[in-house]
Amino acid sequence: METRPYIPWKMVNDFMIDVFEKYGVPRKDAEICADVLLESDRRGIESHGCNRFKPIYLDRIKNGTLLPVTKIDIVKETPTTVVMDANNGMGMVASYRMMEMLIEKAKKYGMAGGTIFNSTHYGIAGYWTTMAEKAGMIGISGTNARPSVAPTWGVEPMMGTNPLTFTMPTDEDFPFNFDCATSTIQNGKIEFYERSGKPTPAGLVTNRQGETMTDSGKILKDMRAGQAALLPLGGLGEATGGYKGYGFTTVVEILSAALAGGPYMKDLNGKDKDGNTQMYRLGHFFFVINPEFFMGLDTFKKTAGGICRDLRASEKAPGAERIYTAGEKEHLAWLDRKDKGVPVGEAIQKEFIALRDEFKLPYKFPFEK
Repeated sequence: METRPYIPWKMVNDFMIDVFEKYGVPRKDAEICADVLLESDRRGIESHGCNRFKPIYLDRIKNGTLLPVTKIDIVKETPTTVVMDANNGMGMVASYRMMEMLIEKAKKYGMAGGTIFNSTHYGIAGYWTTMAEKAGMIGISGTNARPSVAPTWGVEPMMGTNPLTFTMPTDEDFPFNFDCATSTIQNGKIEFYERSGKPTPAGLVTNRQGETMTDSGKILKDMRAGQAALLPLGGLGEATGGYKGYGFTTVVEILSAALAGGPYMKDLNGKDKDGNTQMYRLGHFFFVINPEFFMGLDTFKKTAGGICRDLRASEKAPGAERIYTAGEKEHLAWLDRKDKGVPVGEAIQKEFIALRDEFKLPYKFPFEK
């Protein structure tokens, strides 16, 4: 049962756009950024929504590791490919432009792929793949990130949480949308636990001695110091398949960096060799596939929907209420929240009030007495 107060969608959207503008983000760009963040909350992915508005975007603009005005340079372009330099601007703005270009190319040629370098956090990867799905196509995307994940049999943070994301159209009310990190947990979820006063479940994070950690605040502190690391999907070692997650994480790291010749792993930690703050210079990759160039969109949607329905109708484990397919829980979250708004905890409430008061913006939030 949700006990946090809700803010109406329009109010929080308008508020975030206004604040982004106060931080120097052009209005059209601010509209993109706010929509990407709120799409996370619409889907119930709170680790990447309002929870990250201030600490990831506003604070980085303020400390100079994220430029509010995004200068996009097309470094190389062919009929089916694009290489883009985001020049350390808003990763969400560069990614939006990239997907617009790739969708148009895939309409004409059937497939298209692109990569961005010198970028910053681009929100949930599923936003970009869903842009392709809304155009009747398959979207694939991934991004590298600051080092936080240890390789199998390692304890040192070397790669990012590196999501590998697919969205595919179906003949149902929602697409097949597989959007998750290639690590057992992502940084944003631990930040959410810490802000909520909750421990991180055991078995997801290791210290330098190879021991599991659960204190969310200490995990974040130790990770910033390089003394703790997230584990790849499958967990510690090989017995539970940790090498598989490690492999997928590495695939994303290579595609995010090598296609554009950008930096990777420890060069993405936001610090120079002397420990001074510097730009993150992240890399992202995107692929769009047009089913019309195969057996047609209708055939694809019917088959994809049939697969999902058969999976959900399969025999359930004792005590299990239902089987889900990727994207279904997010769809249900939206159905629950669409008329209610965004639920916000006490930490976000305080941030919103402070930002409102700092810029003297004309908002009175529902949670204020």
